[in-house]
Amino acid sequence: MSFDALNLSPALHKAIIACGYQQPTPVQAQAVPAVLAGHDVLASAQTGTGKTAAFMLPALHLLSNFKNGPKGAPRVLVVTPTRELAAQITDAARTYGKFLRVRSTVILGGCSYVPQFRDLSRPIDLVIGTPGRLIDHLQRGSLDLSCLEMLILDEADRMLDMGFKQDMEAIIAAAPSQRQSLMFTATLDASSEALARKILKNPVQIKINARTLTHDSIGQKLHIADNLNHKVRILQHLANQESVSRAIIFSATKRGADRLAQELVSEGHRAEALHGDMNQAARNKAVRNLRQGRTRLLVATDVAARGLDVHGISHVINFDLPQVSEDYVHRIGRTGRAGASGTAISLVSEGPDVARLIQIQRYLGKELPREEIPGLEPTRVLRLQVKPKPAKRPHGSVDKSRPWKNKPKHSRQGGEVEVVQRKRRSARKP
Repeated sequence: MSFDALNLSPALHKAIIACGYQQPTPVQAQAVPAVLAGHDVLASAQTGTGKTAAFMLPALHLLSNFKNGPKGAPRVLVVTPTRELAAQITDAARTYGKFLRVRSTVILGGCSYVPQFRDLSRPIDLVIGTPGRLIDHLQRGSLDLSCLEMLILDEADRMLDMGFKQDMEAIIAAAPSQRQSLMFTATLDASSEALARKILKNPVQIKINARTLTHDSIGQKLHIADNLNHKVRILQHLANQESVSRAIIFSATKRGADRLAQELVSEGHRAEALHGDMNQAARNKAVRNLRQGRTRLLVATDVAARGLDVHGISHVINFDLPQVSEDYVHRIGRTGRAGASGTAISLVSEGPDVARLIQIQRYLGKELPREEIPGLEPTRVLRLQVKPKPAKRPHGSVDKSRPWKNKPKHSRQGGEVEVVQRKRRSARKP
């Protein structure tokens, strides 16, 4: 299917050609026609699948039929969990709508009210915002949803996880019942399904399997480390490689992100941290520096895993593995975008990393290939074998082939873990 077959407005089609897009992604090919036909949509798709365009293109198509409404009363509202995602959606709206007459604004917490009040004091077509600040404007009366024609919830599962359920319900209650609603999630769990039943009417359901989306253009590697110090030395080695032209390094904690960024700077690298304790101006500056090449290594917490869209990321390095397997997909999706190739490298040591690695490999349905760096080989080999749980024996029976004292330990995920000590091989001479 080509974009011609989607029957978008000429102005949108012109913008798509200017972007160099050839064919819609699977989620775009399924969602755009459904939205244009007037259906509500429930789409489950991971980051990197093109879902922003999947809802923004039909939203802008709706707005291409210009209407002059009352001040502060948008026709389309996009609700998203984080400021980074809101910025990405705003950029997409400007890119795809460059040949349209669309009046838009972004409503974010942690930012000045002055430009927001200014924009909402005029007729407005499109509002993109985070839940807390949108509720604030609703309560102040500066935002009016009585004319809303399309409501879009992006990363709805993430908003539920972040505790925005009541805010989303208040926003939904303020919108007209006769509207079109779109809901996009990365995962469709019980909470997301309950929300979907509340806001969607006979939706078209779309599910894009993330496990088939991460392998084609992204080379995945695994490095075993003995301890934290060994991890840092491996990271420093990787940072010195010329092939790592622009990278995002994921840390589990804000303090860890700051520490790693400082260590990399002390080694002469152009590095910065990005996490939730930074104010919005500092976060924007860090992302802007990465985009413009002033920063080469961005050390981030998972605040950047969803929504950070920077072209030319050659590597994603998981210094710490994520606690949730789906977040592994979100993270490595920062590279290998728009048809480019990329590399994802994970560093794993004994401890919590082992259980997380087992979980991730089960989720992916394959083992991550291991590599060793000459001179930085681990002295410990983590042998992980993911195998099904044994069948239940009849009550009262005894398995004589497996005495209790010899039963190997298992992780909570059921994978058998064996740690073997071995001698460090001497560094190979170049």
